[in-house]
Amino acid sequence: MEAIKITNLQKNFGTKQAVNGLNMTVPVGSIYGFIGENGSGKSTTEKMICGLIRPSGGEIKIFGEDYTSQDVRAKVSCLIESPGCFSNMSVWNNLILQATNLNLKNPNQEVKRVLRLVRMEGSASNKFKNCSLGMKQRVGIAMALLGDPLLLVLDEPINGLDADGMRIMREILVDVTKNYGCTVLISSHVLGELEKIATHYGIIRQGKLI
Repeated sequence: MEAIKITNLQKNFGTKQAVNGLNMTVPVGSIYGFIGENGSGKSTTEKMICGLIRPSGGEIKIFGEDYTSQDVRAKVSCLIESPGCFSNMSVWNNLILQATNLNLKNPNQEVKRVLRLVRMEGSASNKFKNCSLGMKQRVGIAMALLGDPLLLVLDEPINGLDADGMRIMREILVDVTKNYGCTVLISSHVLGELEKIATHYGIIRQGKLI
């Protein structure tokens, strides 16, 4: 079964066609590198997969079901653009708040688990505003991993990171796919970084997979 199967997906913003007949398949358990220049339709496609915007046409199936299914939505998590955190709150408190919002049974235990996953056990007390860019991205991924999703959708999480930040990000993504059975869809315009971890690729140009 495919984690994501997209057929003839389209999205129009007025007269502008951002996604134009896109067909794409993401295998279960893969790290799928979604490559394209800025404005190629990557973020728009990911937002449709995550249910943040509605398609103008076409079909999105996630784990064999329509992407709007409530059961399916519970299996999907995402980090689109920047993490939605409160800047004056600590990393721990931001994560506990999200775990509470998700009604998780053991929020403290779950927050400890995701902090270990993103290599930030020692930074839990840091205020979010004092975290580096790489740490903020990792907090966002930790937040997305709460509840152990089966599909993680990431929009350019390595942009602006230094070499060490990119290395840590690669380790995290390999870890969640190998040890937690999560499928990862990660977009970027930096092919050189994704080729170190991606098991599959899709290259998008002008709203079409090429």
